[in-house]
Amino acid sequence: MTPHLLALTAALFLSALSPPVEPSPAEASPAAPSLAVPSPAVPAVPAVPAVPADLRAAPVSFGGSEGLPLHGTVLSPVAGKPARPGVVLVHGSGTGTPRTKLLTEAVAFARQGLSVLIYDKRSRDYSLFERSYAQLAGDALGAVAALRSQPGVDPAKVGLWGFSEGGWVVPLAATRSRDVAFTILVGANSGQPLRQQTWAVAAGLRKAGVTGSLVDRAEPHLYRTIADGDLFPEPYYDPTPVIAAMRRPVLGIWGVHDLLTPPAESPRGFAEALEKGGNRHYTFRFFADADHAVHRTPDGGVTRLPELAPGYAALVGSWVHGVTAGEPPGTRWSGPDPVQDAPTMPMDPPAGWESSNVQLAALLLLVIAFTAYPVVALVRRLRGRSRTPVTGAARFLSAGGLTVVLGSFCYLSYLLMTGGKQATTGPVLAGRPIVWLALQALAVASVVAAVLTALAWRRAAASVPAGERVRLGVLLCGGLVFVPWSLYWGLLLP
Repeated sequence: MTPHLLALTAALFLSALSPPVEPSPAEASPAAPSLAVPSPAVPAVPAVPAVPADLRAAPVSFGGSEGLPLHGTVLSPVAGKPARPGVVLVHGSGTGTPRTKLLTEAVAFARQGLSVLIYDKRSRDYSLFERSYAQLAGDALGAVAALRSQPGVDPAKVGLWGFSEGGWVVPLAATRSRDVAFTILVGANSGQPLRQQTWAVAAGLRKAGVTGSLVDRAEPHLYRTIADGDLFPEPYYDPTPVIAAMRRPVLGIWGVHDLLTPPAESPRGFAEALEKGGNRHYTFRFFADADHAVHRTPDGGVTRLPELAPGYAALVGSWVHGVTAGEPPGTRWSGPDPVQDAPTMPMDPPAGWESSNVQLAALLLLVIAFTAYPVVALVRRLRGRSRTPVTGAARFLSAGGLTVVLGSFCYLSYLLMTGGKQATTGPVLAGRPIVWLALQALAVASVVAAVLTALAWRRAAASVPAGERVRLGVLLCGGLVFVPWSLYWGLLLP
């Protein structure tokens, strides 16, 4: 038995999903690293993106972690002052994300008098299954070194900006080098990646009107199974000790309609960690009508418009100029209250009895038990040895149980694929998707069928041949396991 086959199968269904889910700011919906083989080498001579006439763009190459060659572009104002501040922009999740995904932010910040470095994210050693925040932090520090050496940039005034996943990467980089003068965090999360991802998908389900066991049990259990199968990178990474070790000024920015990072909890976690470390030079700002990337949103965070939230770029410019001029900010919170409909849930590693190996064993047992009954009947028919079943309930248990097992797995996987921002659940009735309600009803009926089958066998025990007893025993063994399995996944709960 392959230890992580169950989680791998789930990952195949989730090939369009990125754990953690977070799109690049220029995108309208969550991006996703796929299961495809990472793209080979980055071009040796990278193209320079077109920029407005008031800005100039210069190509730059540098070494990331383990000397990986990385390429980017530095945007600066044509009429920029000498010894100006600089900022490196660090992507959210996604393998090989091109620098152009952050071009909107780079142009806006450069027009505030900054030199801004954007670079193509690595694809080597980074995928749906594998990533290292420490390695990504090394890439970011390579970019900092490159920007510090650019003409017109004051090397003592270069900082880091991190979006979403970059909110875990940038603090690591900032605590590893004195060359980072400040940090800016956008849509950043102060909790564990698995906890954030589970909340984000649950938020999408709730926004679609879903409540009950599908959100409270099935969705988090599937994520814990995937993580236990080593297919969710860095699931239990704890950023709080790193945040507490940050000593330079921090600017935290969140859209009030962030559906991918809990916008009420995350800032509190950052503040608590910074205060614990003795750093009171932080400024937190919330922007109205803004989403995860602090772009404008017309519908509560579901749709991302190309434009940045009004005042976002100006805040970055004024804050960076003030900090690098020797005016460290005091503690300050401002902006409207963020909208977070539900708290995050703790996501501890599964106990031994609910591990991915146990889930795999249960899944295989159920499939074999429910499939064996009709297969044996088919073989008997082909051999001309058909036999009247002890009860029709046995047929229902076989068909119904198999449908629930495979159907619920496929439906849950589909929901995770579409669960960021706005889940695609199909019609919802009384807080339950019709598909899930049908699976729940079929699960209840299958349990009843198991009981009826056991009673019928007991009444006719004396007349049941040995071969049929084996066949019924295997089926009822599946029915016995089906009950706790269905309870665990919420199929027998409201």
